[in-house]
Amino acid sequence: MPPRQRSPKTLGTITRGTTNPNRLRRVDRWLAGPQGHRLRRAAEPLVVDLGYGAAPVTAVELFSRLRSVHDGVEVVGIEIDPARVAAAEPLARPGLSFRQGGFELPLGGRRPALVRAFNVLRQYGEDEYAAYWDEVRGRLAPDGLFVDGTCDEIGRRAAWVALDATGPLSLSISLRFGAFARPSDVAERLPKALIHRNVEGERVHAYLRALDRAWLDAAALASFGNQQRWSAMCSALKADGWPLLDGRSRWRLGEVTVAWSAVRPG
Repeated sequence: MPPRQRSPKTLGTITRGTTNPNRLRRVDRWLAGPQGHRLRRAAEPLVVDLGYGAAPVTAVELFSRLRSVHDGVEVVGIEIDPARVAAAEPLARPGLSFRQGGFELPLGGRRPALVRAFNVLRQYGEDEYAAYWDEVRGRLAPDGLFVDGTCDEIGRRAAWVALDATGPLSLSISLRFGAFARPSDVAERLPKALIHRNVEGERVHAYLRALDRAWLDAAALASFGNQQRWSAMCSALKADGWPLLDGRSRWRLGEVTVAWSAVRPG
């Protein structure tokens, strides 16, 4: 299905817009950490917070966090709802601006190094997300990255897909220690591309089951702390052949990233 159009130039529809301070800190930490090289190498360190919601807090936080990576970073918050854009304008400053638009990314032909869309496509149909993925990917700068993710209301459980111009690259899961019983508790926060695929026979279902098994197998390490237990879980998955793309420095944060090929819809 082609993307829905709200106007001849604006792609998408207004979402609920729910947001909270620090809700996206987990993905921001990932963007500033292992993905920070994309900003440092970019000809233009332009970043988009796509669909920032009823309040611009996530765009302001993203700007602050990425300035530690590149002091010339520019963040543009994009929202379809003109009232939300007007409400955000008082917080604009050099390097941080807001404008009305959607997945067409109204940037006057400029190509962003990073685009973050969190809790946006979750509110669309399963038959729609791929067209929006393609729309954004086609507008990225060389070596640019698009992150489509979902998290709970206060950012304790998050999952996101990273894509570049070639397509999806990886799935990341990030959980706050103490906020889950099993890693598969993140299932209800999987991005739209995967949330309905967590069923027997699908790769993402097998991956979550493998995480749970390894988490339970590492229970003896709980007395040493959840960081140790999570790291042992990830090490076990890697030893079993799962194509994990990160290492202990990320695992200690309650995070793990796997290649898209291991979880893509069948």
